[in-house]
Amino acid sequence: MSLTIHATAIALNGQGVVIIGPSGSGKSALALQLMAFGAQLIADDQVVLASDGPDLIAACPSHITGLIEARHVGILNADPAPPTRVVIAVDLGQTEPDRVPEHKTVTWLNHKVPLLWGEKNPNFAVALLQMLKVGRSLR
Repeated sequence: MSLTIHATAIALNGQGVVIIGPSGSGKSALALQLMAFGAQLIADDQVVLASDGPDLIAACPSHITGLIEARHVGILNADPAPPTRVVIAVDLGQTEPDRVPEHKTVTWLNHKVPLLWGEKNPNFAVALLQMLKVGRSLR
């Protein structure tokens, strides 16, 4: 079973991040920032999610593999990442009101994924990179 969602996804060190949010919220821009630090593009605009045992996998529809839109620049080529296990979801349509937020999740295909709200956070990309490198405190 699979599900195609309006999202962008990147991979870093075998870990996938799915970025959701309304049109124009900065999904591709966040992906480009993360790619500048070494992440690879899984998919832009459409992400195919599939259940693989205990894992949720993000992949790209074949017709858009290796392509990402940079607003006011155009469609750019990118080194595509293979299908990757999703470890974090980001919602750019939600602003995090708490300085140290409670842990949230989103469920896709019966898989709970840690969820971060990232709207209007100028340091979000670097904080997300640090989280991907060494995790998030359980406190």
